[in-house]
Amino acid sequence: MKAEAWYPARWRPQTPDILQLYSFATPNGQKVGVCLEEMGLDYEPHLIDIGAGDQHDPDYLRLSPNGKIPTLLDPNGPEGEPMLLMESIVILQYLAEKTGRFFPATYRARMEAMQWLLFQAAHTGPMFGQFGHFHVFAKDKVKDDYAEQRYSAEARRLLGILNDRLKDREFLIGDYSIVDMAHAPWVHCLAGFYQAYDFLNMGEFEHVERWRHAVAARPAYQRGIEVCQKK
Repeated sequence: MKAEAWYPARWRPQTPDILQLYSFATPNGQKVGVCLEEMGLDYEPHLIDIGAGDQHDPDYLRLSPNGKIPTLLDPNGPEGEPMLLMESIVILQYLAEKTGRFFPATYRARMEAMQWLLFQAAHTGPMFGQFGHFHVFAKDKVKDDYAEQRYSAEARRLLGILNDRLKDREFLIGDYSIVDMAHAPWVHCLAGFYQAYDFLNMGEFEHVERWRHAVAARPAYQRGIEVCQKK
């Protein structure tokens, strides 16, 4: 199927021969924005305003049946065919393999990277998100604090795992990679958007703190987290 068949009418591209990103600047969306900026790839961003319900638009659901962001459409995919991808971790890996950048070369190192990518997808992302829901959005809707305490304990446990991992390496798999791009927006979200730095005593995780500030200092990271930001 040609790429033109996938372009949603509501978000028609101005430059259809480059990567098309459909996203919103949540941590999962920011991962991909950072990756694209770090790799210096040409892409056209399309804002999917999840607060306004854009993710449920039938045009968008054709791209992402789960109704989540981000989604990437590569009109110049493998075997000369367009590639349409949802799920942020898969998009990161696809871009890394497409460019040969920010991902290890050897099989052993790639498997090590994959386990930390899946750790993010299965643990830090969902658990940090659940913590944020009960700490911020449901604060006045839930009378007891069981859920907030449960997920804050889990968030601290996961931060401890990352802290141990980082105590003898600069980045999560040694060199800066898509693994760091996957984790950093979520850790910054805890401290920033969720305003939970003190609540979670994040200063105790000294190696995480050193790492997240090093990542945040990268110009491409600073540009990437602004991609598909609602003005």
